[in-house]
Amino acid sequence: MARSQRKYDHEYKVQAVKLAREIGGAKAAKELGVPEGTNHTWLKVARSGGMDIGEGSHTPESAMSLAEELAMLRKKVKDQDKEIRRLKEENDFLEEASAFFAASRRKSARSKE
Repeated sequence: MARSQRKYDHEYKVQAVKLAREIGGAKAAKELGVPEGTNHTWLKVARSGGMDIGEGSHTPESAMSLAEELAMLRKKVKDQDKEIRRLKEENDFLEEASAFFAASRRKSARSKE
């Protein structure tokens, strides 16, 4: 007879992963009454970034180096500066278009009088 598969909610998995990182996977699985393979799978998913387990969840091995983080932040700033320039250009264009149409409306209102 086949065993029914238990379902675990996301929060339970997150707590299990955090516990496994603190005391070890096998010990955490035993304490929680979860099969070791299941707990190992959750750890693997969390390590690969497939499960968001919140702040402070990176180990020294998975954390970015300062150089990588600096490069990522510089790229982000560069992309945001580019987006700001584009939005300013669009805003300037819309202001000019608005002024043009406002003048056009005033001109057509005068011609109707």
